[in-house]
Amino acid sequence: MRPLAILGGTFDPIHHGHLRAAWEAAEALDAEVRMVPARTPPHRPPPVADAAGRVALLRAALSGQHRLSIDTRELEREGPSYTVDTLASLRDEMGPERPLVLLVGMDAFAGLASWHRWRDLFTLAHVGVLTRPGAAHALSDPLAEYVADRRAPHVEGPAGSVIGIAITPLDIAATAIRETFAAGREPRFLLPSACFEDETLLAPYRALASV
Repeated sequence: MRPLAILGGTFDPIHHGHLRAAWEAAEALDAEVRMVPARTPPHRPPPVADAAGRVALLRAALSGQHRLSIDTRELEREGPSYTVDTLASLRDEMGPERPLVLLVGMDAFAGLASWHRWRDLFTLAHVGVLTRPGAAHALSDPLAEYVADRRAPHVEGPAGSVIGIAITPLDIAATAIRETFAAGREPRFLLPSACFEDETLLAPYRALASV
């Protein structure tokens, strides 16, 4: 049964680092991958662009391909965007048998023990850790102990494993892109060209230059 994988984030704005990681995970896992924009991320300030604006950018970025898609369930749910709630919602829809994979970067995985109901994540899904060559992050003792016997080379079964997924190291950050806009410059070639074709899509970020 083909896995479903999700990559969450504010995507404020979406950029090639997000997209390439999702694409390579889709290939590595032979999975359907959904990009899940967060409504109210509990661990960071509110996004610059509103929900509709970030979804419009995502749609532009994903045009012309069919491997990656958008899932807006977190934008439609009130309150903080807790990943465990998103996984539970997906599991209710897809049933108990299909493999479900939560994709996270190595830095996010290292801090997983600080997430809301983090142990429950493993009852709902596998965790696919997007790793870059040479990057290393120390795990907290509770997390290291919990995942010690959960590491696996590939997806097997519906949930419960930690799977490393090597991705191309692209040093692109949404924070730096927002800073570029705030300085009055254009971050061309860090975002898909389709994001620049409609002037309204990037208007919230260009407005940072006048703040």
